[in-house]
Amino acid sequence: MQGTSAILALFLIGLPGVAQAQETNAGQDAAIVVRGLRDKPSSWRQAETDHVVVISDGSEKDLTRIAHNLERLHFLLSVLLNRVDQPDIAVKLRVTLVGDTAEFDAMHLKNLRSSSGPYVAAFPFQRYYDPREDGPVMAASRNDSRAILEQGTPLSAILPALVSSVQGGGGPDTVAAADMPGMSVYLAGAGATFAQNDPLAIDVNGSTVPIPAESRIYAGFAQNWLLTYFPNAYPRWYVDGFGELFSTIATQGDGSIEYGRAPAAYQKVMGRYLRMPLADILTGRYLAEKRTTERWTPYHAWALTHMLFFSNERKGQLHAYLATIAAGGSMEQAAAAFGDIGKLERELMAYDDHKLPYEQMTYPADRAGEPSLRQLTQGEAAFVKGRLELGARIDVPPASDDPRLAQARRNAIAERDRWIEGVRKNAARYPANLQAQLLLAEAECRSGNGTECVAAAERALAAAPGNSDALAWKGSGLVLLALAASGADRASMLKSARRTIAQANRADTENPLPLLAFYRSYADAGEAAPDVAIEGLMKAADAVPAAPGPRLLLGEALAKRGNLPAARKALIPVANGAYDSPEAARARALLATL
Repeated sequence: MQGTSAILALFLIGLPGVAQAQETNAGQDAAIVVRGLRDKPSSWRQAETDHVVVISDGSEKDLTRIAHNLERLHFLLSVLLNRVDQPDIAVKLRVTLVGDTAEFDAMHLKNLRSSSGPYVAAFPFQRYYDPREDGPVMAASRNDSRAILEQGTPLSAILPALVSSVQGGGGPDTVAAADMPGMSVYLAGAGATFAQNDPLAIDVNGSTVPIPAESRIYAGFAQNWLLTYFPNAYPRWYVDGFGELFSTIATQGDGSIEYGRAPAAYQKVMGRYLRMPLADILTGRYLAEKRTTERWTPYHAWALTHMLFFSNERKGQLHAYLATIAAGGSMEQAAAAFGDIGKLERELMAYDDHKLPYEQMTYPADRAGEPSLRQLTQGEAAFVKGRLELGARIDVPPASDDPRLAQARRNAIAERDRWIEGVRKNAARYPANLQAQLLLAEAECRSGNGTECVAAAERALAAAPGNSDALAWKGSGLVLLALAASGADRASMLKSARRTIAQANRADTENPLPLLAFYRSYADAGEAAPDVAIEGLMKAADAVPAAPGPRLLLGEALAKRGNLPAARKALIPVANGAYDSPEAARARALLATL
């Protein structure tokens, strides 16, 4: 699949009428003024390594250290799972670090393609992750927090300054969320989290435990690494536990990295909550059980994965368990690999009582180089959060005959349209800002607004002639317009759209967006896709292996061609993966017919 880029590039370049994007002088004088204003340095910085991009408006020192540690973690995982010096065309993970949890929540980032736990309320999912078609993105707070474990403690005893701000809402013990200057407090059932550096972040009778921000970042990176380089179907507990296993990495300047240490306050948390029956975890039954949210924590996921990962006796059983699920078997079938689960459960309980192992690896410093650093302009920084919000704001539920689901879809479309209107206003303020116009073009195209998409993409091309993303979205918008036409006009407009998409591919042959757009120009038109479009789709799926959308398209394309084994291989991670993505139902339906 990796060899298709040259073939595809030659094919697309050879399409009639392909030419470099033409520069335009329209509005040039105004653009010079706007660019001057928007090119001033912002408070945001970007650190980039060979395998990750990290953006933050916090400390430059912290940003550099975190990005460097993520590159070190990439190398560690590559060593442990035998991927050192293997070919790698995967698009880099983009990590955005924001301020406190209040700032993070203000973006309303809904995790549609990732989840965790479900955990007890003291450990909410404090991270956004979306394996998008143009590359995976992750966002997290850069501030540490603490989890309150004490059940039944009156909030007035913990946060006296909060009481006056929440009176009248049923009493302080029933508050769902409340904000105060400089902090955000989350109160849900048996637990809460709040900013550690806030003066109110006090420990009441030893009932709190730290949640280091960097541990959440490292856990999320490790999970993306697993889903990118080994894109199989996994049980959720294992993806959770895999991330937790590497969340406590520690690095030294002498080229050493340590992993596998227990998280802080491990014994306190494990002693605080009852255990879930191990059989329920291994078979997946825990996902639907109410008591899971009273017992299951990231610490329990860490303990189970740690024991299986470090046990010579059990490691082979874990591999067999995961292989069964990856091949499409049920978790019930897979659990048989462990034999007597009762015995395994007793080993796990005894494992906690012993000194837990960890490992340290020394590596040549040049295998995990330091990141390059640059300061974002105000124009770039203005749309950092908008890019993150896009994934959660644009996707809407599918059409349904169920009145309740149909109403939910209407509400989602209305909310999406309100958000797009705000993006349009911002883009109108900065017509020569590339990031503003690309954000709008993608939002319009993915909402089915062909005319508006083309207009925004053309403004992006005026700002950056030949930009691959801009050309891809312009071509996608032209496809939407062509599909609304009929007869000869439709055929002619589709050819024109494909020529534009060909330009996008020529501008960047490694960009998955033109490859996907080219295939969709046939699939959405109900036309048989040529070989080169299928090859491009394969390359796109290789570039973003964790993204369910390209895998679903590839599975459908291969099934139509009668290549059922390859279709199943593409579909199983989407249909049976750890997360129930919007694409999962369609993948399961198709898989059932194969």
